[in-house]
Amino acid sequence: MNHTSQDLASLWNQISSYLQGQIRKEAFDRWIGVIRPISLGTDTLHLGVANGFYQEWLENYYLELIQEAVAEIGEQPLKIRFQVLNEELQGTDSDTSEDDPEESGNPRRRPSPSLQLPTPAPLVPRPNLNPKNKFENFVVGPNNQFCHAGSMAVANSPAKAYNPFFIYGGVGFGKTHLMQAIGHRVWEENNSKRVVYISSEQFTNEFIDAIQNRTMPNFRRRYRNADVLLIDDIHFLAGKERLQEEFFHTFNTLFDAHKQIVMTSDRPANEISNLEQRLVSRFEWGLVTEISLPDLETRVAILLQKAKEMDFELSVDAAVFIAERINSNVRTLEGALLRLSSFSSLEKTSINEETAAVVLKGLLREEETNVVSIPEIQRAVCEHFDIRISDIMGQKRPRSIAYPRQIAMFLSRELTEASYPEIGRAFGGKDHGTVLHAHKKIKEKAETDTSLKKTIREIQDKL
Repeated sequence: MNHTSQDLASLWNQISSYLQGQIRKEAFDRWIGVIRPISLGTDTLHLGVANGFYQEWLENYYLELIQEAVAEIGEQPLKIRFQVLNEELQGTDSDTSEDDPEESGNPRRRPSPSLQLPTPAPLVPRPNLNPKNKFENFVVGPNNQFCHAGSMAVANSPAKAYNPFFIYGGVGFGKTHLMQAIGHRVWEENNSKRVVYISSEQFTNEFIDAIQNRTMPNFRRRYRNADVLLIDDIHFLAGKERLQEEFFHTFNTLFDAHKQIVMTSDRPANEISNLEQRLVSRFEWGLVTEISLPDLETRVAILLQKAKEMDFELSVDAAVFIAERINSNVRTLEGALLRLSSFSSLEKTSINEETAAVVLKGLLREEETNVVSIPEIQRAVCEHFDIRISDIMGQKRPRSIAYPRQIAMFLSRELTEASYPEIGRAFGGKDHGTVLHAHKKIKEKAETDTSLKKTIREIQDKL
């Protein structure tokens, strides 16, 4: 078929009809519905868009789908070219020449009035964030208070308060929640801001695809044009030299342009193995904050807050019962609540302590098997320092023994529910004051001693 004689509006209507059946209505209205067909050559279809952002987004995410539509409606393959419309072309028919295109020597056919390009609002799409991850439903406790305050400051003054902003902590502690809360707040305050959220694994996959498909310019534009870049699990870059090189330049581009960078990791940047020193130093330019395991009171508050969000009644006694038995991370708490919510909905009943014990029996048994014991902590510390169990259980006081003993006491207090007297008895009958002193000393020293902090983390990882 001679494409130059094909009716442009008819072809685009067929393509649009096909695409409507392939993507959600919201996506179609936002991205496809605003396209204006411009011209059709022998092997190329030219499509007009409002601005460079639309051009980039459509090239990255909808080009292949439009080419698929062309093939499905029986056309020979066409090259698809997006171009930004000038003001004259974006006007109504009354604003353009009334001359017949053929008579004026212009091969471009006038699209039908129904295909006028509407003004997109907002120009920047809502970022791909979990709608539940907002500041309003984040439970603040001693374990995350500083990190929450830093996140609020970043959200209220992007690239001015703390840049970059680095959050680290264990799995399920709330790092992603706070990161995405920043994104939500920035976009809601100014929806012209380009907020880009991505996990490091997805960033890696897109990087590989860009190399294979020779689309690196598009890949780089997507991330280097962001106003706020939120990148999760940055430790995933460890050992990937080409990826680290790419992110190094992305980081520099954004930082030099005064754009906000927020990262999360399971550990501080200087403890990520096989991460280039130039990246480590940059990650530490701004504010580095830690989220730790929530204490009992915070876990209870989280349970009650989540139950309220799920719209089911959870008694305080039941929340305390669950929080005392599940102390690994917030995700496990949420999993328990999901089971209870389903039971409550099916049985049309509220959840008390007795009901929770029955419904969560299997989960609580599994959680008990994951609880760290004091003997396990003692063994891990002894292995790390290459000393014997009898050494830290005895009365020896040389630094080579006393220091590991204090670390073991500190971890016993942090990772178990044991009281100071119980810990003292587990260390050969030490008194309450000895354990209290050890815990306080190690806790204070770890706040400034990066070497000690690294040692504690390595032992925790073993456990």
